[in-house]
Amino acid sequence: MNKEIASYLANPGKEFSLKDYSTSYHGDMDKEAGEAGLDEIKEELAKYQETLYAADSNSVLILFQAMDAAGKDSAIQHVMSGLNPQGCQVYSFKSPTSKEYQHDFLWRHYLALPERGRIGIHNRSHYENVLVCKVHPEYILNEKIPGYEDVKKIDKSFWNKRYESIRNFERHLSDNGTVIIKIFLYVSKEEQKQRFLDRINDPAKNWKFSSADIAERGLWKDYMKAYEEAIQETSTEKAPWYVIPADKKWYARLVISKILADTFKKLDLKYPVLVKEEAKKLDDIKSQLEGEE
Repeated sequence: MNKEIASYLANPGKEFSLKDYSTSYHGDMDKEAGEAGLDEIKEELAKYQETLYAADSNSVLILFQAMDAAGKDSAIQHVMSGLNPQGCQVYSFKSPTSKEYQHDFLWRHYLALPERGRIGIHNRSHYENVLVCKVHPEYILNEKIPGYEDVKKIDKSFWNKRYESIRNFERHLSDNGTVIIKIFLYVSKEEQKQRFLDRINDPAKNWKFSSADIAERGLWKDYMKAYEEAIQETSTEKAPWYVIPADKKWYARLVISKILADTFKKLDLKYPVLVKEEAKKLDDIKSQLEGEE
């Protein structure tokens, strides 16, 4: 892993604090150069995707988490635009349905996992269960977990068990060939304010804004604490978290593309090599086709 990518990594097993990360860093680069760099890397990603599909040994799961207006949707759109949509599976998770509440909190996320050879992109993820649910523990009551019928019983021990469930879930996926990349788009409160105003002032973007967003903004400190604790507890060697400065959308997209390219490179996937008999059949078919009038 190069130094640039390592600077965004939440190092597994070490103390983690959001104060050590920037929301606005963009190096010595301007937007034009950043967009040109993204276009170059997208070509690389397209080649890696083809190899991933051909090798049929791994899947890649990319999780996006962030506060509202941090740029999850646009990051997915821009970074993944060079990929073959047939090889991607994108899920945007909303509040659980009544059916989903009849199962454990990981069930619906397990159903959305990518198969071998494919890239899965989760816009929000199973981490909502230790983020929004931690800020609003009353939501846990909807899960009807025995012993937790009262909010007062949802204590530190409960959250520690939930972090453990997530670590075990991700370890199981990794052990079975799923490569996990977890992206936290770290946007400042000031930048979120400006993006909310942009949505309000632009009629074409009004639909993106909800009055509920303002209520959640009022809980900013609670959310930052929840993110810190979740990242601290679940950034592991096999499922690391990356904290990406998101005040400049173009820079966030560039960094995400670099992380994906680096991850694919380390996988070192190869195209399958045909056995001798199959290669001989191809030569025979080639001669047959070339001999047609």
